[in-house]
Amino acid sequence: MNALRTDSPLLDIEAIVIGASAGAIAALTHLLPPLPPDYPLPILVAVHIPPDQPNSIPALLQTKCHVTVKEAEDKEPIRPGTVYFAPPDYHLLVEEDRHLSLSNEEPVSFARPSIDVLFESAADVYGKHLLALVLSGANHDGTRGACAVIKAGGTVLVQTPESATARMMPESALAACPESKAMSLPNLNHWLVTRGSTES
Repeated sequence: MNALRTDSPLLDIEAIVIGASAGAIAALTHLLPPLPPDYPLPILVAVHIPPDQPNSIPALLQTKCHVTVKEAEDKEPIRPGTVYFAPPDYHLLVEEDRHLSLSNEEPVSFARPSIDVLFESAADVYGKHLLALVLSGANHDGTRGACAVIKAGGTVLVQTPESATARMMPESALAACPESKAMSLPNLNHWLVTRGSTES
């Protein structure tokens, strides 16, 4: 059975959540395709998509990725090696039984899906076993959620503002959560691929 390397900071991580807005495609195209097909963690993603438009990002990334990339479905179980995207106009949440839930409740920080909603629900379930990534974006969504992850004992990594297409979201998260760590996309990519790899 595969296991995380004993020197890995992801040894105790059970799930990864990612939030992005403006500049999301560029950042995610850098981070997700290098992940190996046996990547041992699920990844849940909230990206701000206009409610009246289909989300083409999962299909685009699936052509480039070794892991499974899909739009999340209500009540489906969370599985390793799978990237789940929140559908347009729905919040994506994590349930206590490690299933996904979709909600059309009011927008949060003017967004549905909301990064804060995803991060907060995942922090409630995974606690210190959660890793959150705040990527490029032009508003403050994700800041409150990042703080919730830190409060629950989890880890928050933030794309360096100077490397982001839109720097407001990373800057806001870093300012509100001094325990978070800023990383360039290449460093985030290297960290996820090498530290999240498996060995027999």
